[in-house]
Amino acid sequence: MNSLHAGIGMTSARTRGRMIERLRTQGIQDEVVLAAMSSVPRHVFIDEALSSRAYDDVSLPIGHGQTISQPYIVARMTEILRNGKQLGRVLEVGTGCGYQAAVLAQVAKEVYSVERIQPLYLRAKKQLFDLKLRNVNVRYADGTSGLSDGAPFEGIIMACAAPALSDALKEQLAVGGRMVLPIGTQEQYLYLIERTEAGFRETRLDAVKFVPLLSGKT
Repeated sequence: MNSLHAGIGMTSARTRGRMIERLRTQGIQDEVVLAAMSSVPRHVFIDEALSSRAYDDVSLPIGHGQTISQPYIVARMTEILRNGKQLGRVLEVGTGCGYQAAVLAQVAKEVYSVERIQPLYLRAKKQLFDLKLRNVNVRYADGTSGLSDGAPFEGIIMACAAPALSDALKEQLAVGGRMVLPIGTQEQYLYLIERTEAGFRETRLDAVKFVPLLSGKT
C-alpha cells in the first residue's frame, strides 16, 4: 500500500496519522479499516482548493450537488460492513469521487461501484486507475436497483439516502452478507441489513445526513 502514500504538508502521512488517531477516539476499532483509511490519500479525491481540509472530519463538495463523506462515516460504514471478516465481492451504490471505493478496495477482494453522474464516474474511474486499484470495477449506471449482473454480493454500501429499502438490493445480498445504508428523507438513519438463511434482519444505527438517492443517468 506504500504507493498510495503520496503528498507533503497538509497531505502528508503525518496529517493522515492525525486523522487515524481521531478515528480511534471516535470509536473505530477495526485495525484493518484504520490501515485502509491510512493508506488512501483522501486529498487526491477533492479539489486542490480544498486540500487543506482533506483530513478534517467533514464532508466536502465534489461538484454536481454531491459530497465526499466525512472520514468517520466512511470508516464507520466500512467497519460495520466488514464485521471483522475478510470481504469478497462488494457493491457500492454512489461512487461519487471514488474515495469510499478506494477504501473498500483495501478490505475486499473485488469492488463494484455504480455512479449515475457521468463526469463523476469518469473522474473516479481515472483516479482509481491512477492509484493502481485494479480490484475496483466502476460502472456508469442507475444504481437504484443495484447491479444484478455482479450479484450476489457479500457486502453492499450505499453512499446516498434511499426513502425506503429496495427489494432488488436485498435480493442481491448473499446469504451471510451485510448491507449498510442510510434510509430516510427528512430524518435519516444508518441501517444494517443482514441476510440469514431465515431471511433479513434490520438494525437501525446512527442518525446521519446524506445526499438523496436519485434515479436515472445524467
